Amino acid sequence: MRYFLVPFLLFLFLSNRLFASVQYIKENQTDTLITIRSALQMAEQRYPLLQSKQLEAKAAAQNVNVIKYNKQPAIDAAYQAGVGTANNLTGMFYPGNILPVTGPPSLVNNYTPAVGTAASLLLNWQADVFKEKTAQVNVAEAELQFKKADYQQALFQHKISIISNYLDILFVKDIVSVNEFNIARTEANLQQSFILTKSGIKPGVDTALFLSELAKAKIDLLLAKQQLQIYQIKLASLLVSNNLPMPTDTAFIHQLPVQTISTDTVFSTNPLVQSFQSALNISLSKESALKKSYLPKLNIWGTTFARGSGFETDGTIKTFDGFAINKLNYGAGVQLVFPIMKYGEVKRQIAQQNLLSKSATAKIVETQLALTTQQRINNTMFANSLVIANEAQKQLAAANYAFNAMKIRYSNGLVNYTEVIQAQYNLLKAELDIKKYYWDAWKTLLLQAAVSGNENLFLNAIK
Repeated sequence: MRYFLVPFLLFLFLSNRLFASVQYIKENQTDTLITIRSALQMAEQRYPLLQSKQLEAKAAAQNVNVIKYNKQPAIDAAYQAGVGTANNLTGMFYPGNILPVTGPPSLVNNYTPAVGTAASLLLNWQADVFKEKTAQVNVAEAELQFKKADYQQALFQHKISIISNYLDILFVKDIVSVNEFNIARTEANLQQSFILTKSGIKPGVDTALFLSELAKAKIDLLLAKQQLQIYQIKLASLLVSNNLPMPTDTAFIHQLPVQTISTDTVFSTNPLVQSFQSALNISLSKESALKKSYLPKLNIWGTTFARGSGFETDGTIKTFDGFAINKLNYGAGVQLVFPIMKYGEVKRQIAQQNLLSKSATAKIVETQLALTTQQRINNTMFANSLVIANEAQKQLAAANYAFNAMKIRYSNGLVNYTEVIQAQYNLLKAELDIKKYYWDAWKTLLLQAAVSGNENLFLNAIK
């Protein structure tokens, strides 16, 4: 028997060393106590993706201001001076890559250069009579709303991820507690087996078997603590924190949430639906802008224009006299432009944009259909999770009674090791099951909040 116990005692010693090492690592890491609401607030302020989405929305707001400012008249001031000849011909040429020469036709070529100067102040304003620029502003504002909706969607998804991870930590934390209680039970059984072995009531092999069970219980605890730390690291990443967060809102996880049934089919508050609706609004705004793009354009202009030249009217050349301004002009007018050939192009662009609008509408309908399906599933899961959790309470009570009764019978020598361990397994499973079923109920409520697009549906339930 002594040789039989040696491997088990060695195994127990090594598992204790491993357990102590993990405890040391855990104790030397800093935990940050955090409530669920403060975690959500912290993530909103820190998470890089959310900051990126928020900056994109601000950039879209600036784009609206840019387009609105472009509705103002353009005023350009210019001054130029140059040296060149004045040989000239009358006639027409297409402007482009050719510098025009002013003045009447030249009798002969004269290559003596002179200075010429010019200064002007030009006002050019495309009046928004037909609301084309207003339509462009509407497109920019629709894009701004899309960026805001995109940010809200990213923020909402991040909040749901944080709450889900928060629940996971609470669940595994309870699993750690259950395994710690199981170790205490197993140690008590081990001590009892020592006493019964010494008195000759039970064989020595029972002690070895209980030692094995104790080592297994400690391994289960180590694995649970490892999983707890993994979930803490994940939550720390979502919060952009170096410390491991430890939830302080723990009371609600030990109670069942009040059953709620969701019947919404429009999901107007869901950020995903709002994002698709914003995309549709952009497409509709572009359609409106395209319809106005082939309407007439009214340009209003005004100018003052001054010239100086070193060429005299009688052909005399005074090279440097051109630096002095000697002629002043002004002018004003309106210009109405009809883009005659633009209609065919714009008509095809409108047809293309209309198809994109219909596609955006179909995405909204498809999203609403998917959310409706998920909502129905969640309602069913929620109702069943509450019933299952209530049945699990009965299972736990029965398993606890059976284990206590079996311990008494074992101490009196009426049952063997196998029956005690089986009762302990049943109790451990019942304890783990009820934790899981309560966690399932809260997870299902979180899914309902995710579908509805309102995290307060969950947050208000934990009060």
